Amino acid sequence: MVDLELIRRFLDMLAAERGASLHTLDAYRRDLEDVMAFLAQRKDSLLTADIEALRAFLDALAARHMAASTTARKISALRQFYRFVYGEGLRPDDPSGRLKSPKQVRPLPKVLSIDDVSRLLDLAKTEAYAAHESFIRRNQAARLHVLLELLYATGLRVSELVSLPAQLAKSTDRLVMVKGKGNKERLVPLTQAARDALTHWRDMQAAHKKALEEKTPLAKSASTSKSSWLFPSDSESGHLTRQAFARDLKALAQQAGLHPDAVSPHILRHAFASHLLQNGADLRIVQQLLGHADISTTQIYTHVLDDRLKGMVRDLHPLADS
Repeated sequence: MVDLELIRRFLDMLAAERGASLHTLDAYRRDLEDVMAFLAQRKDSLLTADIEALRAFLDALAARHMAASTTARKISALRQFYRFVYGEGLRPDDPSGRLKSPKQVRPLPKVLSIDDVSRLLDLAKTEAYAAHESFIRRNQAARLHVLLELLYATGLRVSELVSLPAQLAKSTDRLVMVKGKGNKERLVPLTQAARDALTHWRDMQAAHKKALEEKTPLAKSASTSKSSWLFPSDSESGHLTRQAFARDLKALAQQAGLHPDAVSPHILRHAFASHLLQNGADLRIVQQLLGHADISTTQIYTHVLDDRLKGMVRDLHPLADS
């Protein structure tokens, strides 16, 4: 019970002082409860564990062939937790200080080609403007189209995308203010294609509202609840879930002749960044658009620059032909 209370207090601090997201808080909770369960088997606890107990936990992870990235995240959670416990004067030392994180080889992001993205967007647009018999089907097609246009135009995180506010549909601005991780705000530009898709989505919603007011049969096939979200849903959050968007995207990918495993909202975010860099965008600009706090996170995309850089040296270096 003491450990659970400590975890709760730690998570409250992260939320209040650092603005940690629910996703981050859930991950830290799971990691710390995993350690707590292991220590309990040894008749130990988070409050009393020493460095050897924590190393035993890491050995157990290694025996389970846990991915290096997962182990590193759990170590990070432990370090922050014990830093908090020590700072609060709840124990006289920090047993996590000498824990070593496993070496990680950061994998290159999966990237769709520009042609693949074009196929997805073209199919989504065709479906959005098709004369579907069902209003629900027309609504889903228009929603998926605007989601894809917005995602490829801005590189938003999927959590940022599905939780966009309803007033965006009425905006004529070419720049959109987005609230990202840690409640940090950034401006992202909209392409004309994204703005056109937004207009179509807005018109669809207006037609639905009018149908509801007139109490026509058309309205019976959709939700009547008002929402402050651009993509309302009956989910607990009130907006479209990440899982629902990913499911619809994979279905569209299969319809477009692409392997579903090669397409996801996050992969489209990678495509946005990679294609910008391929076409000459500055790495710092891409960092700002993606909302990365550290440029080292953005540097994973520089693998796409190899051919362009080689070409620049070949074409521009004064002694390249010597």
